Amino acid sequence: MSEAPAKLVIATRASRLALWQAEHVRDRLQTLYPQCEVSLLTMTTRGDQILDRSLSKVGGKGLFVKELETALLDGRADLAVHSLKDVPVDMQSPFALSVILERDDPRDAFVSNEHASLDELPAGSVVGTSSLRREAQIRQRYPQLQVQPLRGNLDTRLGKLDRGDYAAIILASAGLRRLGMQARIRSHLSPEQSLPAAGQGALGIEILEARTDMQAWLAPLADPDTTACALAERAVSRVLGGSCQVPLAAFAQRDGDTLMVRGLVAEPDGSRIIRAQASGAIGQAEELGVCIANELLQNGARIILDRLLASGPAA
Repeated sequence: MSEAPAKLVIATRASRLALWQAEHVRDRLQTLYPQCEVSLLTMTTRGDQILDRSLSKVGGKGLFVKELETALLDGRADLAVHSLKDVPVDMQSPFALSVILERDDPRDAFVSNEHASLDELPAGSVVGTSSLRREAQIRQRYPQLQVQPLRGNLDTRLGKLDRGDYAAIILASAGLRRLGMQARIRSHLSPEQSLPAAGQGALGIEILEARTDMQAWLAPLADPDTTACALAERAVSRVLGGSCQVPLAAFAQRDGDTLMVRGLVAEPDGSRIIRAQASGAIGQAEELGVCIANELLQNGARIILDRLLASGPAA
């Protein structure tokens, strides 16, 4: 490894959860390199600014990384910390996904002030979610509920619930846990109820691919199990052209030397959900993901994808 770094700057979004994530990586780096000065460069991204429309209508999750990538390019930052599910699966040169850290709880969480689970919600109850993936799965399993868009950072979303705008909202468990708000979780949605998004619960670090020094410094932060799972999940999404316009899920779990990978593509209204799963050697993670994606395509996902992607982001 090259000589230990003297100074590192982490680019991060300014939300409370993004800051927690960046501070977590900062603390890990300072433990590894005690003499290194690690600081944060906080930024507001376009994805943070546009709150009146769903992500699927304004260009997708890539909106959360562009400004951070600019900071990497112009040298203001050495690395950027992201929720892995927000990182585009087709990351292009000159950027690289350097390492994937240990995953927190990957499941979706049911949050409500009045009810204990989706099963207990009265017919007609309004459920808020930011995700077409969650929306499609809830609509199929609970057609008696109303699913409405929910944007904003974690505190904003919880505030809308507390005001009574929604009977319940669905959030990522990991974000609530990281901010010490696990008491807000009334129940967890099993992967059978709501298959998670690719990379959900994991953190990814982005660098410039030319920074081989950064790659070496960050390598000790990588978690092998999470990396294998995430590679499989992101391969499913990549082959399917994953975007926020498509209700798409991919989830991998390790059992010894075996990896079980599940994926789905859905109609946004939940009228049809196509599922596939496969198991194989953990060393074949990406190949397993590609296999799942191809099976989904052969079973009818191609028709859904072509129609949704052709329509493009709405104005």
